[in-house]
Amino acid sequence: MRFLRAAQSRGQGMTEYIIIVALIAVAAIAVYQFFGQTIRSQMSAIANEVGGKSGAAAATAAGTAAAKTDDQQKAKGLSNYADGADKAK
Repeated sequence: MRFLRAAQSRGQGMTEYIIIVALIAVAAIAVYQFFGQTIRSQMSAIANEVGGKSGAAAATAAGTAAAKTDDQQKAKGLSNYADGADKAK
């Protein structure tokens, strides 16, 4: 009986761990979707600098992408929520 309780306890711990990892993965995907172009440009700048090349162009692209994201977020609202969505006819 003691072995059964220990196995259930380990199984419960593993299940909780899997749920936490899944929530972190979903959050990471959401952040990447939101800041995708900015993150890609920043990573490109870092890779260029580590490789001995200038990352200035990629860093400028990251700034431009960040500004564009800011503008798009300011422009979003319920009045234009479905703008750009494919509408079935």
